[in-house]
Amino acid sequence: MTYCLAIKLNSGLVFAGDTRTNAGVDRVASYRKLFSFGNGTTHAIVLLCSGNLATTQALIETLSRSRTQHDGIYSDISLFDTARRVGNILVNLISEAQSRPFNQGIDFGCNLILGGQIAGEEPRLFHIYPQGNFVEASVETPFMQIGEEKYGKPILDRIIRPHTPIDRALMCALVSIDSTMKSNLTVDMPLDVLVYHRDSFDLSRARRIEKDDQEFAEMRRYWSDGLRGLIDNIPVLTI
Repeated sequence: MTYCLAIKLNSGLVFAGDTRTNAGVDRVASYRKLFSFGNGTTHAIVLLCSGNLATTQALIETLSRSRTQHDGIYSDISLFDTARRVGNILVNLISEAQSRPFNQGIDFGCNLILGGQIAGEEPRLFHIYPQGNFVEASVETPFMQIGEEKYGKPILDRIIRPHTPIDRALMCALVSIDSTMKSNLTVDMPLDVLVYHRDSFDLSRARRIEKDDQEFAEMRRYWSDGLRGLIDNIPVLTI
């Protein structure tokens, strides 16, 4: 399983995801689930993946190869077009895998979060489903999650708004993942995070957070201690 999320803000976008891939209790591995594609001037595209690993790896390879083609990913004039392109590729990959013999009962599906910016429009964020259709983030729903989303949703619901500062949103994303790791063993480190500032077309503000990362450990301690302190100071309900 996995947990990935992305946040759309007035000032840009935040992406975060774990790397745990679990194929059984005795088969645990880590694979990157956050990928970026950009040319530095007109296209900045980020993809988060959850689901069948073979499908997502084939999808990323297909997109990577298209970067050098005249009608490839950098030819799209809107991120809506990119979402449609990715959705079509996803449907074709799943259909091809399901048509092979002896594949009955295997789930080849995956969910994707596609975000970024193409010159001429504002940053956008889409959730792409295994069927190839997709929905876009809005002012009312400025974040998207895939995978084990339930444990990390409350902090996002309470804090994230379009005007939230981008660095604060990053902290909320990390707290969201930390809350999920605390309650679900199928989500684990290392983590990948990327922050995109509006109109920059710069995808270099990215980082992998390893298990021994001291800054992340301090953030986790601060969050846990803060929650305990809040509970201790909440007025007691009379019963």
